[in-house]
Amino acid sequence: AAWLLKAVTCIDLTTLSGDDTASNIQRLCYKAKYPIREDLLKALNMHDKGITTAAVCVYPARVCDAVKALKAAGCDIPVASVATGFPAGQTHLKTRLEEIRLAVEDGATEIDVVINRTLVLTGQWK
Repeated sequence: AAWLLKAVTCIDLTTLSGDDTASNIQRLCYKAKYPIREDLLKALNMHDKGITTAAVCVYPARVCDAVKALKAAGCDIPVASVATGFPAGQTHLKTRLEEIRLAVEDGATEIDVVINRTLVLTGQWK
């Protein structure tokens, strides 16, 4: 069971639904703080270990909601964001950089970067 609990602590709990709301994000953050039922943790004698997910990952426009919900829950789980034109990465570099800047400004501490596959497939690395 220890390996499974360790795996939970490495997961970014994510919602990337087009219809996410502040309340969806709040529920996600609660689940990130309490990813395993308390009765199961007690049965494993792990209830006092503070097991949480590694991060909460949301769209850039929802970073503020996640930061607010995690702060209200009294936990320091990091907020990640899928800035840079998720899911296809088909936006201008200037737009992608601005999206990163805004997500960080709103409290994201991790940015999941989406590559532009066309540029990769054609060897355009610059």
